[in-house]
Amino acid sequence: MCRVLGIKSNNYYSYQKRKAQRRTQKALNALSFPVSRGKTAQLMKETNVWVRYKKKYKATTNSEHNKPVYANELEQDFDVQQPNQAWVQDITYIWTSEGWLYLAIVIDLYSRKVVGWSMGSRMKAQLVPWQCGKENQRLD
Repeated sequence: MCRVLGIKSNNYYSYQKRKAQRRTQKALNALSFPVSRGKTAQLMKETNVWVRYKKKYKATTNSEHNKPVYANELEQDFDVQQPNQAWVQDITYIWTSEGWLYLAIVIDLYSRKVVGWSMGSRMKAQLVPWQCGKENQRLD
């Protein structure tokens, strides 16, 4: 990125460090303690205070639910001899200009062809095209 923008990488990292200290400087200035960026950095170092970054990760799995948990019928044996003998499904998410798009897909293990799919802006139970153990029933 630095090469494309035509800047040195050490300048970028220096900027990132300065940017992290600005919130503390603004807070001190708002509390009528006018300090410079350098003085803020010095005070933070002396008092062993560090900027706490916001967590970017968001948990998408809720293991504490009262929904039924189905048995693992395949037991990791993915070698299927006939079509429509075993279907598997998975959910993935894709970043778009409008935010995250969640895609649930069901495939036939024998042919690896898509049997069903659905998309949504939220990862809810209704996103899954078919419920486990209830073949050919939509969740509409």
